[in-house]
Amino acid sequence: MASSTLEAGVQRPSSPGGKTFLGHPRGLATLFMTEMWERFSFYGMRALLVLYLVAEHGDGGLGYEAAVGAAIYSVYNAMVYLLALPGGWIADRFWGARKTVAVGGSIIMVGHFLLAVPATASFFAGLGLIAVGSGLLKANISTMVGHLYDGPTDPRRDGGFTIFYMGINAGAFFAPLVIGTVGQKVDWHLGFALAGAGMALGLIQYLLGSRHLSPRSSTVASPISAAEKSSVLRKGMFWLALTGVFFGVVALTGNFSVGWVIWPLSVAGIGIPAFYFARIKRDKDLTPDEQSKMSGYIWFFVAAAVFWMIYDQSGSTLNIFARESTSSTLFGTGFPSSWFQSFNPLYIMALAPVFAWLWVWLARRGKNPSTTMKFAIGLLLIGTSFLVMMLAMAAASGGAKVTPLWLASVYLIQTVGELTLSPVGLSVTTKLAPPKYGSQMMGIWFLGVTAGDCVAAIMQLMVGKGTGSTWYFASQGLLAVLAGVALAMYRKKVVRLMGDIH
Repeated sequence: MASSTLEAGVQRPSSPGGKTFLGHPRGLATLFMTEMWERFSFYGMRALLVLYLVAEHGDGGLGYEAAVGAAIYSVYNAMVYLLALPGGWIADRFWGARKTVAVGGSIIMVGHFLLAVPATASFFAGLGLIAVGSGLLKANISTMVGHLYDGPTDPRRDGGFTIFYMGINAGAFFAPLVIGTVGQKVDWHLGFALAGAGMALGLIQYLLGSRHLSPRSSTVASPISAAEKSSVLRKGMFWLALTGVFFGVVALTGNFSVGWVIWPLSVAGIGIPAFYFARIKRDKDLTPDEQSKMSGYIWFFVAAAVFWMIYDQSGSTLNIFARESTSSTLFGTGFPSSWFQSFNPLYIMALAPVFAWLWVWLARRGKNPSTTMKFAIGLLLIGTSFLVMMLAMAAASGGAKVTPLWLASVYLIQTVGELTLSPVGLSVTTKLAPPKYGSQMMGIWFLGVTAGDCVAAIMQLMVGKGTGSTWYFASQGLLAVLAGVALAMYRKKVVRLMGDIH
């Protein structure tokens, strides 16, 4: 997230000849293009990922069962968000945001090109590198946008972030249309290579335009001491060696399978958020009011985890449904199934301004729903989307191909739910965060995505061949709806825990 203030003595970056980008600092163009190409590579690869994992060997894929492919996808997505925590820490203690983003982009690029190599080992190594690089980049590039402005009172600040996020969704929209088409119609690995080329373009843009960025982006906020660095490296090497020995023994005994990776990472993705909350709740430095607010925040965190558990299956179970059970023509025009992944960014670009206006319009009339009710509405909508998927799956029984309008409707419902819950979640996180954990809390909010995706991965492995069935969608849809109803029923209790925050 963007930093709210600039350090004393740091001047706003200027551009040669006083040039601006749409009335904003020139550095915004650099960050806009970098993020647009990074998201192009990320969402393009993601549109192909589960399809490649479950495609038969004869079709050039890896031949995993749908449940395993979906679980791999879920864990990969979870790790991207989990690694944003150490990504922010590395920028704060080692390199500064500017260098960390450059390193992260380079690692992402290498990871994509490894996916382009037709070998299973390089494929999974590439996935790991993309997750690591995304954690480094994702945690810091938004912060650098904030560095371009003179603190929270700069009237251009909100507009700058709006432009920046339009870049995110522009990249996400075009990626499946381009990379998805090449991957599905020409060659999987050529599609992955195209994603690497997209990240390379973003990295070149970033390096050439970095002179327009704020000097603060190069500052290491809290440099690590030599003793601390030695301790961190020693502990890191110990755990890395221990992990290597463990998996080496498993492989040498002939017992290794992808489940040996999915299960530990899934358990860690659920356990780490629980550990963070337990540590905060045991902190004696927090006042009773701060502890109460954290108790209220846990409700929002759990609700968000349920939401993301379903929402992030857009690229896995829904993507498989698009390929296997959805007609690939609309009004007589054929298209690859990966194109469905462009619905969400398209809906966001169309509806985000509408929702921004709607909340202001309702607030002026004293009818703006509370944060708790917005979360409840988000859960009800995401649950409804899977109940609609239940009907779509029933319509596709017997091998029938259903109309694309089913998935178009599901993605629309999910996007409305996202716009109801996600921005509000970011806001309530900053409001309820104790000052002592102000910076860490945004990372903890993103751990809600990690926890939700890891629950999905475990569920997919346990359900097995039932993944993507009618009752699979129905059970999760009902769970989310019941969670939304429970949050609405207990909203007064949550409001009391929030204290003076409304």
